[in-house]
Amino acid sequence: MAADGGVQSVRRAIGLLGCLGGGDASLSLSDLSRRMGLSTSTTHRLARTLTAAGFLEQEDRTGRYRLGPSITELGQLSFHRRGLHRVAPELAELARITSAIVDLAVRNDRHAVILSGGSLNPDSGVGLRRPLHSMALGKVLPAWDPEGGADLEALGPLRALTGRTIVDHAELRAELDRVREAGYALNDGESGDGIRTVAVPVLDRRDHARYALAVRSTPLASATRGSAGSPCTRGPAPARWRCC
Repeated sequence: MAADGGVQSVRRAIGLLGCLGGGDASLSLSDLSRRMGLSTSTTHRLARTLTAAGFLEQEDRTGRYRLGPSITELGQLSFHRRGLHRVAPELAELARITSAIVDLAVRNDRHAVILSGGSLNPDSGVGLRRPLHSMALGKVLPAWDPEGGADLEALGPLRALTGRTIVDHAELRAELDRVREAGYALNDGESGDGIRTVAVPVLDRRDHARYALAVRSTPLASATRGSAGSPCTRGPAPARWRCC
């Protein structure tokens, strides 16, 4: 029982940190309690423990909680150890050449999370986090994962973001097979109306997708360049990138 309680506490602590992983820079104790579905006293104990370890910090004036220096330190270590600090200039050059938005993403459970590129909010640094099934980036990541497409039902219900979003697990499985065969994935208005994207895997030595690289066109960019400049124009399969 004690072990089960310890696991529950860890899960709750991770969930509490996750509450601050979106667009909110800080949250009050009542906000955290409500989002976690926990009592205020339980939430306060968790927040106090995380604050003592540096994973949260509390604002003196408002009492609101925000991510702490320990999170910053670990994030920087992970970012550099993955070599992502060297990626931005390459993405910027590709964006210049294509006149499109270029992003690099990684898989996090049921989502594709953009780590670097034009979709990052320049003020907050918050990345774009979307369900795997709705993005070209999200299709590439499980298509080159030996276990990623094994149980697509584990993704849960596939919510429609537009009328073109894949919402059937069998259809998604067939789409991943097509992606793997073609060597790239397309998003033709599946994540947002008028959004068109082509994505390719960045493979490791085992031919698993460590990251996904995408070039994205918006309705405004498409109108500026004309249809010939769309990154989703079908043609030969793009070369697959390797990171190691």
